Amino acid sequence: MSHTEPLTATITVDHTPEEVFAAVTDVRGWWNANIIGATAALHDEFVFTDDSKYPGEAARSGDGIRFCRFRITEVVPGARMVWHVVDAHLDFIADHDEWTGTDVVFDITATPAGTTLNFAHRGLTSESECFQACSRGWTFYITKSLPQLLATGTGDPIAKY
Repeated sequence: MSHTEPLTATITVDHTPEEVFAAVTDVRGWWNANIIGATAALHDEFVFTDDSKYPGEAARSGDGIRFCRFRITEVVPGARMVWHVVDAHLDFIADHDEWTGTDVVFDITATPAGTTLNFAHRGLTSESECFQACSRGWTFYITKSLPQLLATGTGDPIAKY
């Protein structure tokens, strides 16, 4: 991977683009039950807070995303959603605001196999300090929790605390 390529994850599921889009907007259902704010419409802002580490790793003080504020900057129902990171503080890396100014992009496309979701966290690359940990986290939530939400109605987000 070249240093200019963003962090990405892709899934194909047996659901309509509209169902996948609806699941993406249910951020509390697949990423973090502690989201504060609205997560579906253009210009909505929401805050992510995390007192745990990534799935499968022990929670320790100073290991999470203390705060991340997103603004939804693009919404094309059934096709695309973009979250812009307005402000962030990541405790587990030296550059605490590495996410600030980045974009989280969800591109949804109908395919013969169902619907493909191409996810990218633009601005995070293999040279980013959090790349490995963030890649593990996003990969889990995009390839495991989001499809689980679609299939069963219940994802595996960070639990409410």
